[in-house]
Amino acid sequence: MDQKKLVAYAGHFLSEWNTQDFDRVSACYTEDVEYRDPNTRGVVRGADAMRRYLRKLFAAWDMQWSLRECHPLAEREGAVILWHAAFRKAGGSETVEADGIDIVMIRDGRIERNEVHFDRSALLKLLTP
Repeated sequence: MDQKKLVAYAGHFLSEWNTQDFDRVSACYTEDVEYRDPNTRGVVRGADAMRRYLRKLFAAWDMQWSLRECHPLAEREGAVILWHAAFRKAGGSETVEADGIDIVMIRDGRIERNEVHFDRSALLKLLTP
């Protein structure tokens, strides 16, 4: 995938996450997806596990992502996606912002592996009374 297509892909991927619709987000991933982020306590494996994780995540958080940069992987189809996000507890009014990265590996137009990295301590303000 060339740089222009990869940037469009990353934009679409983040737009789908912004819907917070677990079916739409799940459609971005392969059936055998491996997903990890600071909230997962390990790898989420497979489409069913991913859907369960997304249902819980979207019930707890309102989140919006914007694309900062996108860089292709050298050895295979995929990218490093740098993003900026706003997080708010579901039903809450206070928002915190953070920057992070996703490392995605793509197969047949869908993500087969997604590693998310950001400083989760940015969320502490929203997690403590």
